[in-house]
Amino acid sequence: MTLPAYTGARISGCWSMTTRSGSGEDSLDRLLPGTPITAPRRKSTSQTKTEPPLLRTGTRTIYTAGRPPWYDEHGAQSKEAFVIGLCGGSASGKTTVANKIIEALDVPWVVLLSMDSFYKVLTPEEQTLATSNDYNFDHPGAFDFELLVATVKRLKQGKSVKIPVYDFTTHGRQKDWKTVYGASVVIFEGIMSFADKELLELLDMKIFVDTDSDIRLVRRLRRDITERGRDIEGVIKQYNKFVKPAFEQYIEPYIRLADIVVPRGGGNMVAIDLIVQHVHKQMEERELSVRAVLASAQQTQPLPHTLSVLEGTPQVKGLHTIIRNQETSRDEFIFYSKRLMRLLIEHALTFLPSQSCTVQTPQGQEYDGKRSFSGKGITGVSILRAGETMEPALRAVCKDVRIGKILIQTNLDSGEPELHYLRLPKDISEDHVILMDSTVSTGAAAMMAVRVLLDHEVQEENIALVSLLMAELGVHSVAYAFPKVKIITTAVDKSVDDFLQVIPGIGDFGDRYFGTDGGSSGWSDDEEQERPKQQT
Repeated sequence: MTLPAYTGARISGCWSMTTRSGSGEDSLDRLLPGTPITAPRRKSTSQTKTEPPLLRTGTRTIYTAGRPPWYDEHGAQSKEAFVIGLCGGSASGKTTVANKIIEALDVPWVVLLSMDSFYKVLTPEEQTLATSNDYNFDHPGAFDFELLVATVKRLKQGKSVKIPVYDFTTHGRQKDWKTVYGASVVIFEGIMSFADKELLELLDMKIFVDTDSDIRLVRRLRRDITERGRDIEGVIKQYNKFVKPAFEQYIEPYIRLADIVVPRGGGNMVAIDLIVQHVHKQMEERELSVRAVLASAQQTQPLPHTLSVLEGTPQVKGLHTIIRNQETSRDEFIFYSKRLMRLLIEHALTFLPSQSCTVQTPQGQEYDGKRSFSGKGITGVSILRAGETMEPALRAVCKDVRIGKILIQTNLDSGEPELHYLRLPKDISEDHVILMDSTVSTGAAAMMAVRVLLDHEVQEENIALVSLLMAELGVHSVAYAFPKVKIITTAVDKSVDDFLQVIPGIGDFGDRYFGTDGGSSGWSDDEEQERPKQQT
């Protein structure tokens, strides 16, 4: 028998949310060889955990911990998530081992994915079998491997996914699915983690949790009696008739595929330490310094054609003179910044598509004009904190506009931008997006924000980056990485200083606008992101 090789090569392809119904005995041609069994398995909930905890608002799920760049200076995928597969028998301690690895890794962005979320939706006939414990939940055919593989592929590519929530009471998927975002490390655990050839090729490390059968039986007894209200005779009968044969015939043979076998489960800290050391080494080899690459780039070519600078009329020059002046008071800075923002937003809206139309004037005459977007079909996304100051100007001219927010902070140790918070409207992929930030110097934060939008299926040509002030370096960086993104600003300054601050610049826009003292706020307007704070 020839086992499938896995190379860790880049995985590309579209993501499908296809669900399949069928008995546990349908086509298994995508599976590794194994002996079919007919052992039903009962559980009450599916568990897909994300670490660190997610912030949930209503039906939306957003992440609350830093995620480093996952793209290079070309805007392309630069590194894939490191995917760990955990296999083992029921109650072997797979989740415990996964949590121990997460704790020891001390990486801020890890996703824990459970195979229990990917059971197929049962047909009415299969529902009847499941009710009488005659449906085979331990057979690989009971899992939706097509959806599972597509989900792991997207997570490996650093993209967002929607995870089904399986209800073991009704044997179906709940209406609301969980939203999970790409991570530095993805840990996937399940009894059939090694059973699918295509899934196996996505795993960078394969771990088998080997726990004594008596211990696994004791754990099942404790769980099913205390948590599920079952009697001891029923638990033992099910274990001997279904669970134990399933392990021996269809799970244990896959131990030969494992890179590491962890005896005794979560209590084996020696094995867990070795795993963590290897993962850290792999992640170090994949490190990327986006800002260093951008700042060292030689930008000698002309400004790109995708750039549009607001005409430098006397009014615009006068507004710049006021807000660039270090002697300008905070009240005047806010007032004149808002005037400039309004002009900028109006200018940006001229790049949205419009349609010819004819209307009747009050005099009963026809007027041939244009009908442009009034707000519907437009989403404004602000890069917190300073980008949020541009929202009122957008709302003032687009009555029905939707607003999203992205928070990007600088890691004080690495100096790199990290994605910390994201709230985007539903179906943003269908909209024209106005991405707003106050200033752009190297473009690292702006590039991360554009990459987030692309990962949410927004079309690159439908994105407009709108900023009051940009450095030439930032313009070139964004245009080179994303040549279809429109770049719209009121002025482009020549250079950045050693602290990656725009020169001659405008100062720290966020501090001047909000009246903060210039301390290390960690907020995400691009200029604040691009440089460490000077000590005063």
